[in-house]
Amino acid sequence: MKSKLAAMAIILALAAQAHAELPSASAAAIQQALTSGKPVVIDLGARTCIPCKKMAPILEGLSKEYRGKANVLFIDVHADRAAAEQFRIQMIPTQIFFNAQGKEVKRHIGFLEKAEIVKYLQTAGLK
Repeated sequence: MKSKLAAMAIILALAAQAHAELPSASAAAIQQALTSGKPVVIDLGARTCIPCKKMAPILEGLSKEYRGKANVLFIDVHADRAAAEQFRIQMIPTQIFFNAQGKEVKRHIGFLEKAEIVKYLQTAGLK
């Protein structure tokens, strides 16, 4: 009984430590998303940036909610400086919205609420 309780305590502790955070997208994942025929939002930020940390659970939730309908990606610009240059990032976080054809349709700098992200994805073609 004690071992079961100890195992449960460990599982709960690990779950509490886990936080919503998308992995940093690779160049291949970005290319796949942009050619998927679905709207895309790419959030370029950093794991250490306060507004970026506030957006992490929102992006994670949207990624799950719109799976199969839109692509929600995160790029850590500190880990992927080439992506920061490719997307001409000057400040973080920056969200870039692409339509189903992979064309940039909107760019936003700073924290963005879930409702605004959804609105911009709808503008990009989310149904």
